[in-house]
Amino acid sequence: MCLTKKLTRLFERLEYYGWPVLLLGIRFWMAFTFGRTAIVKVKHLDATLSLFRFEYHIPFISPDIAAYLTMFFELACPALLILGLMTRLATIPLLVIVGVIHFTYITHHDHMDWILMLGVLLLKGAGPLSLDALWCRRYVTR
Repeated sequence: MCLTKKLTRLFERLEYYGWPVLLLGIRFWMAFTFGRTAIVKVKHLDATLSLFRFEYHIPFISPDIAAYLTMFFELACPALLILGLMTRLATIPLLVIVGVIHFTYITHHDHMDWILMLGVLLLKGAGPLSLDALWCRRYVTR
């Protein structure tokens, strides 16, 4: 067997076994990132509401509603990401949150990393190590 075929087979195996692990790692990393901030916001609700009223300038929505919506999505979406349940749907509010933070409050290089990782989850889904995949294997016929 020639070197090209051997390398092709090697990379096919890496892709087959590597993507699920990579997607799982991204799901857990994003869940940790957003879940941790949500817990802080919930623990310090008065400070959170004050920040949304006076520091964060979110257009088109009242500060209190923005604070509660952000806390809800930062709690609910990480739970869905950990389970791998409705992963693509769960990434959308998180992408919106990152976009709002990045363009209205503070620009930070981490935001681009988060956007890229959430984009991978949005495009690829949760992968085979998820409840989404289990559901599809069990109930969806192809």
